[in-house]
Amino acid sequence: MRNVVKYCLPLICFCVALLTPGSSKAQNWDINLLKQINPSQPGSSVWKGFSSTAKPVSVGLPAVMLATAMLSRDSLLKSRSLEILGSVVLTTVATEAIKIAVNRERPYRKYPLEVFPNDASENGKSMPSAHVSLAFATATSLALTYHKWYVTVPAFVWATGVGYSRLYLGEHYPSDVIAGVAVGIAGAYTSRWLQNKLLLGNRKRVVRR
Repeated sequence: MRNVVKYCLPLICFCVALLTPGSSKAQNWDINLLKQINPSQPGSSVWKGFSSTAKPVSVGLPAVMLATAMLSRDSLLKSRSLEILGSVVLTTVATEAIKIAVNRERPYRKYPLEVFPNDASENGKSMPSAHVSLAFATATSLALTYHKWYVTVPAFVWATGVGYSRLYLGEHYPSDVIAGVAVGIAGAYTSRWLQNKLLLGNRKRVVRR
């Protein structure tokens, strides 16, 4: 948990610092990189697909796992599903709180002649990317709970694809994506920490009895 605070929190603070008036060079880097990735007509079905899976997979996966665990009475699967679900909930709360606090407008609204969105109807704030934070929360939780390369590698390939898709589709700045990665990883580790605390507390109560 200390390592999460040590690495993820400074990364989030760095991304927020890019928004300050004195950081014009950093802001230029942010928008310039976005313009290199975002085409004038972002019509790729591949990147649209990656983007569209972020929320359904992040919510649906632990829900299906939990339902399966309840039906089969699999305590291990239940524990894993609750940990992943916890990471999604914690990440969602943190993401929305940061969005409100930072209040950054979407890049295509600030640069309407330079950034071309796939969906200009997305009215939410820009930092951090909710799609990215949820994807990385899910991928990190899967890595923490399964410890198998054939789970971890596809999970992070998918999460990285979600991150790139948000740039390609013109919905977020690179710093929004980086902040989303940090928030998602922090959410997963926080859920793991809480899960361990809960299990330890249950064991102590059993011993006392």
